[in-house]
Amino acid sequence: MGGFFGTVSVKDCVNDLFYGTDYNSHLGTKRAGLATLDKEKGFSRSIHSLERDYFRSRFEKELDNFAGCSGIGVISDTDPQPILVNSHLGRYAVVTVAKVNNLREIAAELLEKRMHLSEMSANNINQTELIALLINMGDTFVDGINMVYKKVKGSCSMLILTEDGVIAARDALGRTPIVIGKKDNAYAVTSETTSLPNLDYHPVRDVGPGEIIRLRADGIEVMQQPFSHEQICSFLWVYYGFPASDYEGVNTEYVREHLGKVVGKEDDTEADCVCGIPDSGVGMALGYAEGHKIPYKRAVLKYTPTWPRSFTPGNQSRRDLVAKMKLIPNKALLKDQRVVFCDDSIVRGTQLRDNVKTFFDYGAKEVHARISCPPLVYGCPFIGFTASKSDLELITRRIIQDFEGDANKNLDKYATTDSPEYKRMVEEIGRRLGLSSVKFSKIETLIDAIGMPKCKVCTHCFDGSSFFFGEQKDEQ
Repeated sequence: MGGFFGTVSVKDCVNDLFYGTDYNSHLGTKRAGLATLDKEKGFSRSIHSLERDYFRSRFEKELDNFAGCSGIGVISDTDPQPILVNSHLGRYAVVTVAKVNNLREIAAELLEKRMHLSEMSANNINQTELIALLINMGDTFVDGINMVYKKVKGSCSMLILTEDGVIAARDALGRTPIVIGKKDNAYAVTSETTSLPNLDYHPVRDVGPGEIIRLRADGIEVMQQPFSHEQICSFLWVYYGFPASDYEGVNTEYVREHLGKVVGKEDDTEADCVCGIPDSGVGMALGYAEGHKIPYKRAVLKYTPTWPRSFTPGNQSRRDLVAKMKLIPNKALLKDQRVVFCDDSIVRGTQLRDNVKTFFDYGAKEVHARISCPPLVYGCPFIGFTASKSDLELITRRIIQDFEGDANKNLDKYATTDSPEYKRMVEEIGRRLGLSSVKFSKIETLIDAIGMPKCKVCTHCFDGSSFFFGEQKDEQ
């Protein structure tokens, strides 16, 4: 997915920028970048790979090279960024959290207009550069950003570091979040409210879908009012979000614990204890323990000294090994126990299947899985939350293909809670993963836990119900 942080201050902002960006590290694993603007030095920029190292260790030694009262930083799951631009709009740097499904179509259109793409790596188009080219097509930044909203099929939120403050523009349907923070003589914008408190910022408000704002050290200018439609990604609360973060004023850990409590109350399975698969399954497990009236135990732990986050090796077998290496089961708590394990989701099922086998090998009598969200029946066209290249990598779609002879047949039936097709699919998921039983949160329970109207929450990966910007009649 990715996350970003930007700040404007009356004094040097480098430390705030560095640590604020670092607090988005759980959102991406590929690259990171920083850019600052100083009146005398101009723009300074640095980009590093995160595939074998961490943000702080990559950037800490070169912080003295940065200076200025404004800056932007990004943790990216896509291309090298920030991109530095000199255009008729002036000099600026831009970072994005985006998924551009029609990347090559837009690129071909721009090349026909005699524009050029210079940030090519391994013959791949840098989507942040593409966004910058679309911005440059506007007479103003607002015009250019609206060009992005119009052209991009997918999603795009961005920060633009200009010679007159930082511009923040949230995705046209608000799929990815931006929140504004404030302290004395400084403002910040970021993907995660977690970035704010330790730097003494307090949250002011969320940027609305399609809203464009400009931050200066002395205030906020609304350059474009928010659009009326919203489709914020529900997976932020299920998986992506840091437990202390709020989106639209709704806390991530609260949602996870609420989901667990409801599932626990409704579950009639007899069990001795419940455990969360670290990290995003822990909140649900705590709620489940309360709802089901069984003890919470740490029967599996993440080895944080060397595996605090999931790096993404290019080799699939190495990725599977990494997933296994970071989790260590506790045999003393598993032996002769009927254990419920809570996890955020099941995508391919490979890691969970291996974990289940290990739990039984360590002496568990029964292994039950309870999942925070409904089954993932549709691939996400809006946010890159998995490395999947095809919907057939989803365990649900492979099962549907085996059942129907067509992976795309009767998807609405399989996505409908407690339909015969749904029940058959869930039972088969449990059988293939070697589980004693498996149950998923209902989509109605997820929406109730988030507390927003369903029309404002994107649930496409569960029920295929969402839309691209421009498909609705009233966009503004």
